[in-house]
Amino acid sequence: MTEAPDPEVVELATKIFDLARQGETEALSAYLDAGVPVNLTNDRGDSLVMLAAYHGQPGAVRALLQRGADANRVNDRGQTPLAGAVFKGEDEVVRALLDGGADPAAGTPSAVDTARMFAKAELLELFGAE
Repeated sequence: MTEAPDPEVVELATKIFDLARQGETEALSAYLDAGVPVNLTNDRGDSLVMLAAYHGQPGAVRALLQRGADANRVNDRGQTPLAGAVFKGEDEVVRALLDGGADPAAGTPSAVDTARMFAKAELLELFGAE
């Protein structure tokens, strides 16, 4: 039998996920610096980096990566933050993730597959996968 999570912990986690989505980099960074796990995930396996990337928040993505977040962490559907950024057309986030070590071939579909699917030739070139 698993114990129900503390409602205050759930509320705090929800707030932190929202900070990543909204690009509230300063507040998010303060929580991370105070000990919130940089690779915290929600109930779908979406990491803070995934949420920031998918919602077009390059500053938050950079802050997370600088603190050791895993740029290639897949969610429960096998998706990476980089593939999410490609899907959403977030080019600045794509560059931030690449700078942070994201692998364009990781995940299903990968960022390369996603760029091919949407005929994003400039990203395929950037990924070295023309």
